[in-house]
Amino acid sequence: MLSSTAKDSVDGTPQRRRRGRRSTAGSPFVSSNLVLKDELSVCISGSEYPLHKVQCKLNEHGLTELIINLIMMNSSDEVHTFPYEVSIQALKLAVAILNGGNEVVQSTFWKVLNQPSSEKFFKVIHGRFQEAQTEIRNSPTGLIIEQHGNNAIIMESSARHKPKGGKEGLLPQWTSEINIGENPLQDQSQLQPEQPLGASESGGGAESPVMPNSQRHGVNVVAPHSIMNTRELMCMEPLLRFLQLLCENHKGELQNYLRKQTNSKTPYNLILETLKFLDCICGVTTGGLVLLSLYIHAYNVKLIDQCLTTLTEYCQGPCFDNQRCIASSESSGIDIAVSIIQTELTALEDHEQEALRLKNTASKMLLAVMESRSDSDTVDRIMTKIGSASQLIDICRTLHSKGGSDDVNEEASPRHVGHNIYILAHQLAHHNKVLQHQLMQESQENSKGAIAEYSHSTAQIEIVRDRTLEQIVFPIPSSCGFLTEETKQRVLLNTECDEQGSKVAPFFKQVEGLQQEMCSQKQLRDKSIQYEIANRSRIWSSIAFHFALIINIIVGVTYPYGSTNKLLESSSLALTAALWTLLGVLVGMFYLLERMPRVFVEVMGVVAILVFMVTVQSIAIVLWVLGVFQLLNMVIYIFSSLANRGILTTKTYKSRRQLGIKILEELVWNEDFSVVWLYFYLLICVFGLFVHEFIYCLLLFDIVRRYDTLLNVIRSLTKNIQSIFLTAMLALILIYMFTILGYVFFNDDFVMDVQTLSGQCSSITEEEAGKCVHADMDESWETRCDNLLMCFVTILTRGVPAGGGVGDILRKVGSSDGFFFFRAFYDLLFFFIVIIIIIQNLIFGVIIDTFADLRAEKNAKEERLRNTCFICGLPRSAFENKEVTFEDHIEKEHNMWHYLYFIVYLNNKDHTEFTGPETFVYKKIKHGKGAEHVEWFPRLRCMSLVSEDTEPEQNDVKDLQNQLNQTNNLVRLLTKQLGDLKDK
Repeated sequence: MLSSTAKDSVDGTPQRRRRGRRSTAGSPFVSSNLVLKDELSVCISGSEYPLHKVQCKLNEHGLTELIINLIMMNSSDEVHTFPYEVSIQALKLAVAILNGGNEVVQSTFWKVLNQPSSEKFFKVIHGRFQEAQTEIRNSPTGLIIEQHGNNAIIMESSARHKPKGGKEGLLPQWTSEINIGENPLQDQSQLQPEQPLGASESGGGAESPVMPNSQRHGVNVVAPHSIMNTRELMCMEPLLRFLQLLCENHKGELQNYLRKQTNSKTPYNLILETLKFLDCICGVTTGGLVLLSLYIHAYNVKLIDQCLTTLTEYCQGPCFDNQRCIASSESSGIDIAVSIIQTELTALEDHEQEALRLKNTASKMLLAVMESRSDSDTVDRIMTKIGSASQLIDICRTLHSKGGSDDVNEEASPRHVGHNIYILAHQLAHHNKVLQHQLMQESQENSKGAIAEYSHSTAQIEIVRDRTLEQIVFPIPSSCGFLTEETKQRVLLNTECDEQGSKVAPFFKQVEGLQQEMCSQKQLRDKSIQYEIANRSRIWSSIAFHFALIINIIVGVTYPYGSTNKLLESSSLALTAALWTLLGVLVGMFYLLERMPRVFVEVMGVVAILVFMVTVQSIAIVLWVLGVFQLLNMVIYIFSSLANRGILTTKTYKSRRQLGIKILEELVWNEDFSVVWLYFYLLICVFGLFVHEFIYCLLLFDIVRRYDTLLNVIRSLTKNIQSIFLTAMLALILIYMFTILGYVFFNDDFVMDVQTLSGQCSSITEEEAGKCVHADMDESWETRCDNLLMCFVTILTRGVPAGGGVGDILRKVGSSDGFFFFRAFYDLLFFFIVIIIIIQNLIFGVIIDTFADLRAEKNAKEERLRNTCFICGLPRSAFENKEVTFEDHIEKEHNMWHYLYFIVYLNNKDHTEFTGPETFVYKKIKHGKGAEHVEWFPRLRCMSLVSEDTEPEQNDVKDLQNQLNQTNNLVRLLTKQLGDLKDK
């Protein structure tokens, strides 16, 4: 059967055959039931396939039509009891085939039900509701007043019992002692549906013996009702679940069709029937809301929870007509939901999880009724029922004090339920100034209290749907608290504007990486050692840079080591102290610039003392020790960087963690060049330690990565590299032309002095370099333009670097020389064209202008961040003389991080639990094409400015609506009076 196999079927209870039931052999209903079991066995046997695929396959084979036909079986058939059993099995199968919100199956149901012939189907469903309500009204209600062990004394009354005076009431009719069992939620089948609870064998109402006062233990739970095992009520839970799944995914046409069947002669409003059933089962029709805590007990709490869930699904989307139907109904659906939240469900004190789940469902139902509505009618009714605004705050405090997790997936946690109720209060506060003031005051006065904590873990955003702004309030997932401040600052500063001047699209592209980093940080918190290492990434970075600085200072001052270094031979302790003093000043300067923590100064101080204690003659050992420290520190730094980016904790990279090349390949493809630089840094440390100390000089380039000013200098060269390259090519072409002129006309003027080593200086070793003196060098002259290539190289290497151009390297000619004026023109032309125009004006001009543009761009970016909303792009000036300031707007209305948290929230939430706006955004994110991914972000608009502009217009519309409602009521009254006159 489905109840024991399907994942989301309704838990059924073993059914007992009633006495006197006629034989079922050969009954057509038995074959129908077998067909159901056969179809269900196919579903179960195909469990290795995806559930959605199995559902669609069964739907293609006509299972949907079969279910509808079985449900439509009339209860007045020849075999009276089988239609209910078949209906229950059919409903459970319908739940299984619709489970998970299968839209294909929903469409088939809609296609079949949207026919005039489906009127009988809704008539049967309506009849099931009516029969269940009648069964509840005609059955006694038991209230436990005293309990001893597993036995309880109950006081029973019947809705049919009338006291003196002729009015129905909750007066004691008889009392009895029963056994309530260990777990009523699991063992409902022990109750016999044939006899009323507490009735004697003779059917009388004699009182049972009462226990002595010393053995009584007063409790406030409701006795187990045998009525819950009747066929009428056993049918209701799968029926309500079936109606809920029909409306899953906010299927608007089915939501409206359940309220009014436009193709039927006699429409049935199943929304109102659900509300009436909720009234009956909660005792509103017999005892009112005063005894609600006693009418909700362990045997009907699941059914009530399902009823509220179904009402929630009726409204979400939103379906405004269904919302209006529930809010304006004379039934007590909203009042019951409010009472469940407010009331201490004493009958469920031994089943706290069920009570919390019911309160959570009730809060969701109220939020669904208010979803995407701007009017205050529903809010006024809810607040009227709540009474004092402080009651909601007290409920939040109480649930928060019970502890538990506030995770989205733990709905039965007291703290999570309290958070949902706080969100309900937050939504109500938009239309109730008193509640809004109390929430704000409570949060400010008690910064560590429940309201303040809920306020900090609640976010709100605004989205655009159907060209209308809507507000969404949601709990911030716990993983979002692990987003580091360094990452936030990096995203804030490095996110560029797109073609339309918006940062939303570039920001949206980073969401997946940011969520991965959050999950990584959350996993690191469970690993204390790894977390401590990753959390100090900035310290490892600074230590690596300062180690590189110390090593290069030592190499620069002491190399070569030994007696060949005259400076070391004549050095003293004072010189060594001066060297380390200079080193300490440099380290302190960088400490002040970077504002490093105290632990950094302590580490560097210990290293400096150790190095100072080593003698100058052992400088090679010092460098080796520092090199080992640097290598180990770089390994730690790389680990912390990879861990902070989630590379070591996600499945994508877990298989490559032991292979550095594979990780480097992934990083290159993902353009994460900051980590690639770290691998290059590590490689330099290895070569510097095992090959030669001079390689350590490459580590000093890390200073460019650490400071934005130097980065701008590099960017000024690389940003317009094409322009610089083309200009340099033009310079080479001009130099080549001057080379040809010089080779043709001034070949003999390219005479230069050269210095050659003679004697023992012509072939010396590195150790003998100091023995060579200037006296051993011979000066001579040679012609450097014997061929065109040498002429070109000479002008390029000697003429361009010369301050005056090529004229500084050519032979000095006299005024009597025949080529004097031509030489003067040649020298000046080279100087103005190549040196002044090309190199100084064009190349240097491009670099300088680029640097200025980068600085202006940085200033503009900082100005934009200070005075422009990151999300909608509205300037600060738009909020001048408005109720909402620009700071409140970017902090509360359009907080960029709240939009990131909302996407994370959607990814973590079950898609069948989405509200209407959440479903809209989720589909845009997952299935949108091109710019559709970010169409839900508001652009140059926000609700606070729109509401101020349209508030007078909305008031006029509301007045017209009220007048129209009054006119409609008057027309109905006149029509009724006219009908009465015709009847007379």
